[in-house]
Amino acid sequence: MVAHLLRLRLDLLVGSIRGGGRANAVIGLVLLVVVTTVTCAGVLSLADAEPERAQALIILGGSVLVLGCMLGPIVLGIADPLDPRRFGVFGLSPRALTPALALAGLISIPVLALLALLVCVVIVWHAHGVALPVAILAAALGLITCVLSARCSHVVGTLVFRPRHSRELSGVFVLILLIVVVPAGVFVASLQWRDAVPEPLAGLVTALAFTPWGAAWTLPAAVATGSGWFVGAIAVLTAGLLWAAWTVLVAMATTRTERPTHAGEHAGLGWFALLPGTPAGAIAARSLVYGLRDRRYLVNLVIVPVAAALVAVPLLVAGVPAEFVALLPVPIVALFLGWLPHNDVAYDSTAVWMHIAGGVRGVADRVGRLAPILLVGIPLLAIVVPVSAALHGDWSVTPALVGIAASLFLSALGLSSIASAVAPYAVARPGDSPFQQPQRHGSSGVLAQGLVMVGAIVVSLPVLLLSWQSITGEAVLLSSALSLSALWTGLGTGVGVLIVGVIVGGWAFNRRGDRIMEFAETA
Repeated sequence: MVAHLLRLRLDLLVGSIRGGGRANAVIGLVLLVVVTTVTCAGVLSLADAEPERAQALIILGGSVLVLGCMLGPIVLGIADPLDPRRFGVFGLSPRALTPALALAGLISIPVLALLALLVCVVIVWHAHGVALPVAILAAALGLITCVLSARCSHVVGTLVFRPRHSRELSGVFVLILLIVVVPAGVFVASLQWRDAVPEPLAGLVTALAFTPWGAAWTLPAAVATGSGWFVGAIAVLTAGLLWAAWTVLVAMATTRTERPTHAGEHAGLGWFALLPGTPAGAIAARSLVYGLRDRRYLVNLVIVPVAAALVAVPLLVAGVPAEFVALLPVPIVALFLGWLPHNDVAYDSTAVWMHIAGGVRGVADRVGRLAPILLVGIPLLAIVVPVSAALHGDWSVTPALVGIAASLFLSALGLSSIASAVAPYAVARPGDSPFQQPQRHGSSGVLAQGLVMVGAIVVSLPVLLLSWQSITGEAVLLSSALSLSALWTGLGTGVGVLIVGVIVGGWAFNRRGDRIMEFAETA
């Protein structure tokens, strides 16, 4: 059976290159070769680095690699050519099928790239005085951990996520990874690597060394310090647990009978199938469909970073210190993101009749409409905050920046929830140019825009004051305390104003339903 599955895996590998998707396969192969070559060159350069620095980077990179193998198949929705479910109809024993599929999984282009990377890691370890058998053992444990993690992730994806898998779900996973990975990458890139491992990173490396993700990559250094038995036990136990999980998952995949689905069930529903079947969930799904496809919304989003740049450039030209200008994009982006939904009822045009005729409660309408901006705004702010802190040069301001972002963003969302129900004004109709300016009667549009922005700034003044004192303060302990105070004050202010805004906006939507419908018909 093993030999037959290995031949089958080779045939599938060759067929993926010869088949109809040959161009995509070749492009992917070229990209993988380029990335692998660059990565291997970077790893080999560690042979001349300080041993502590080389080991720290190997532990950090190896841990990220294992985590990527665990999450990658689920996040990207990659199809497994040797899905264990495909062998369930042949009546094969799961006990015999488990090792055969595990060995067949080693025959793949990504695993070949991983092997090349591990060879480079072994060379670096040996260059720093690690015995060759220990280096090979550590590399073998790292290979087993990565491959079994990926194989288990594939099966979990098919058994749990794939029946309701959609590109929307993958997009949510990618956004979550952006929130975590980008700030971490900016933080590591901003550290000063001079004579030793930076202190903020040393603690993380030490913690990862005794986890299932980093134990295999720590083994050579642990052997040199006398703790190799403990780290080695963690690495071996991790591989054993992954093998046990793989055995159970293969048995489940080959013996489990899936519930048959009716033709067309949940097909093509996208966000409507992903979000809860409640009034707020349905409105959130509809708002996401509109918000991510309507160019009127997309143009508004593009304007946000442009506005931040337009404010920062003149200040730099005027001579304002760059470390202070680097902090400005955070409040500007947060304020504009929260301000964007202040007229979302007008963008619905006549489609708002569905909410009014359906008897939807105003709070559900207000909550559902916030879904698109929350989905885009939180990852965007998660990127802007660490980048601004890194450009500023002092990471201790990060809590204050988070407090500013939370207060301005959430407060503006709360006030926008009120303004869109109380004072909607005419905008370009669906299908028209987003730059078209319709004629307005009166000044309600100007008032709505101004009051939302000014109101968000006014309620955030305590946070802005605390943050300014923490940034400009000379005493380190006092600045840290003020920065944390700004964080909690900002979160409390933002959440409080958002809740009040949603409740008041929902009440206004219920009371002004006829006027909103009249506005939608005549605007």
